[in-house]
Amino acid sequence: MGWSYSFWVGKLYLEGMKATGYLAEYASNMNSVEVDATFYRIPSVSTVEAWRDAVPEDFRFAVKFPQTVTHAPRLDYDAEKLGVFLRHIESLSPKLGPLLLQFPPFLKPDHTALDDLLETLPKNRLIAAEFRNKRWFTEDTYKLLHDHCVSLVSTNNLEAPSVETNGFAYLRLEGDRKAVNGERGVVEIDRRAETRKWANWIRKQLDSGKDVYGYISKYYSGYPPTDVETLKKNIRS
Repeated sequence: MGWSYSFWVGKLYLEGMKATGYLAEYASNMNSVEVDATFYRIPSVSTVEAWRDAVPEDFRFAVKFPQTVTHAPRLDYDAEKLGVFLRHIESLSPKLGPLLLQFPPFLKPDHTALDDLLETLPKNRLIAAEFRNKRWFTEDTYKLLHDHCVSLVSTNNLEAPSVETNGFAYLRLEGDRKAVNGERGVVEIDRRAETRKWANWIRKQLDSGKDVYGYISKYYSGYPPTDVETLKKNIRS
């Protein structure tokens, strides 16, 4: 996901636009973004404040937890670094949306460790969890998420069961990195039929009273802005 893509210049971004202007232009066309950069390093407060100030009041940032938390063996993460991350990210307020826990395929189910992690997270923030190991898809996991008011992420790559875990929905459309280059700034694969299916899913979530946070990777069709427009049209139709 994200916005810092030079290969969108001349399409979503104006010709000659500097990278510092990408986010503001992105936010003039979209109402939310999933921040991928935080997965790799904790941003400074000044960086976070610059993000916040570049977008309108109704724009929302979904933010990935650092990999030092989600990818730590047996979730034995550095609590001090987690605290720094949470403090810095608060500078996005009031434009801070969900915080995303994206767990790797190698992470085996350990409900005690997950419970301990979720217990440390702020109760006043929306939290979503994505599991890339099917062994997590059990009633014990769903109960744990429900008890901590955490939303189970829905995705097209590893179909998570449709389980009621919290009062908002989080959708990630990833695509196939082997089939899509993603850096050509053009649609490489026709995803319109699949997009219609997800539009129906989103409409059902909205009709049930849920807020929906949905994000599309550059590897989905090759050009997310087109996918977003297609999704919007199908939701309205």
